[in-house]
Amino acid sequence: MIDTKSPPVTTPRAQELDIVPARNHGRWIAAIASLAALVGLVGSLAKNDNLHWDIVGDYLFADLIFDGLSTTLWLTAAAMLLGLALGTLIAVMRLSSSPVLYGLANAFVWVFRGTPLLVQIIFWGYAAALYAYVKIGIPFTDVTFFQAETNTLLTPAIAALLALGLNEAAYASEIVRAGIQSVDPGQAEAAHSLGMRPALTMRRIVLPQAMRVIIPPMGNETINMLKMTALVSVISAHDLMSNIQDVYAQNYQVIPMLVVASIWYLALVTLLSVPQAWLERRYGRGTSRAGHVSPLRRLLGGTVERLGRNNKEQSR
Repeated sequence: MIDTKSPPVTTPRAQELDIVPARNHGRWIAAIASLAALVGLVGSLAKNDNLHWDIVGDYLFADLIFDGLSTTLWLTAAAMLLGLALGTLIAVMRLSSSPVLYGLANAFVWVFRGTPLLVQIIFWGYAAALYAYVKIGIPFTDVTFFQAETNTLLTPAIAALLALGLNEAAYASEIVRAGIQSVDPGQAEAAHSLGMRPALTMRRIVLPQAMRVIIPPMGNETINMLKMTALVSVISAHDLMSNIQDVYAQNYQVIPMLVVASIWYLALVTLLSVPQAWLERRYGRGTSRAGHVSPLRRLLGGTVERLGRNNKEQSR
C-alpha cells in the first residue's frame, strides 16, 4: 500500500538542480535577424555619400540651429502649460452639473479637436485679415479701454503658442476627464462628509489619485507637442524646422538638413522620455504595472544573477 501522505524523497542531486525557464529559440532567431537588418541599414546610411555627413557635422551645432532649438523648447513648454491648465478647467466644466458650463466646454472641444492643427496655426498667423485691430471696451458703444494692431500683438511666436496651446487644451481636457472619472466617487463623498469644499476636494483628493491615469497619455502629448512645433514653420515662427528650411532653401541640401533636424528631435524626445518614465513609476506605486520590468532589464538582471551564482560555485 502506497502512503500518499509521506513527503516525496529528495536526493542531494535533485536539490542542487537549477530550475530555468524554457528556451525560446524562435525568439532568439528573430532577434538576431532584426539586429542583422538594423546593422545593415545603419551601415548603408553611414556609407551613403548622398547624405553628405560633412554638411550634417557643420550644421549640427550651428548657432542658427540652437536659436531654433530654444524657440522649439519654449514653445513646447509654454503650450503644454497652457493646454494643461485650460484643459483641466474644461474637464471640470464638462463634469459640471451646469448646462451652460457643460455646453461651453463641449463646444470648445468640438471646435479645436475637430479642425486640423495646421489650419489653426495658419488661422492665428493670419488673424489680422479677419480683425485688423484688437479692442477691449464696452460692447455696442464707442467706449474703448485698449486698442492695438493685431499684427503687433500676434507675432508668429504668439500665434504659434495660441494655436498649439488651445489645440492641446481640447485633448488634455479629455485625458484629465478620464483620469477624474477613474477615481472612485466614494473618495469625493468621504471628503465632502469631512466638510471639504468641492474645489478643495478636487485639488487635494481627486486629482492626485487621477494622476496615475493622466501621466502616461500626458507624457505622450508632451512628446507629440515637441514634434508638432515643426508645423509652425508655415508661419515662420523661427523654430528648429523653420531655420532648417531657411538653410536648405539656400544651399539646396535638403536631406542632410533633415538629418540634422531628426537628430535633434530624437535627442529631445529621448530626454523627455526619462521624466515621463519616472513620473509613471512615481504615481503607479501600489499597482501591478509598477512592478513591470522591461525585457532588457530582465536580461541584464538574469545575466548578473548567473554570473554571481557561477562565482559562488567557483569559490566553493
